[in-house]
Amino acid sequence: MATIMSIDEHQARKARSQKLLLWFAMASMTMMFAGITSAFVVSKSREDWMKDFQFPSAFYFSTLAIVLCSVTFHLAQKAIQKDNRSLVSSLLLATLGLGIAFVALQFAGFGQLIEQGYYFTGPESNIATTFLYVIAVVHMAHLAGGIISLLIIIYNHFKQKYNSTQFLGIELGAMYWHFLDFLWICLFLFLYFFK
Repeated sequence: MATIMSIDEHQARKARSQKLLLWFAMASMTMMFAGITSAFVVSKSREDWMKDFQFPSAFYFSTLAIVLCSVTFHLAQKAIQKDNRSLVSSLLLATLGLGIAFVALQFAGFGQLIEQGYYFTGPESNIATTFLYVIAVVHMAHLAGGIISLLIIIYNHFKQKYNSTQFLGIELGAMYWHFLDFLWICLFLFLYFFK
């Protein structure tokens, strides 16, 4: 005789499945960046590798922006668990603003690289700056996915789909943003110390 699954059991299984899918996605992204950074390390032995260049100051500020994104998203997750909807609204919008600031600061960093004479392509380009651009742009592509998911979370929040007992969307969004934050910090430190 088959037992009927309760709604709570169904939601718990669905949550586990969605978290597992997110973990797989984050693992695959990590592997991709591991491949890119490995190629970076191997290419460092080339004669045309640029040894000394100024790391764009905008990248320091973008790092601060993405760390603050993680903080505001974490606080939003804690606030929804207490049903503090107005605080959640403010924190999610702050996260969105900081995410957009991160992207703007990344582009400002690219501008600073160009001002220093470091180009992505063309006769003035070299392999070191090309790697820097590729790493930053691929990370920003993943961040674009994070911003889209954040917009969906904000929409669902304003439609009152989250509360202290149902906040899976916010939880998954926070997990992904923490991953993006951690990934950028690792990439930033890697690029800073291995340039």
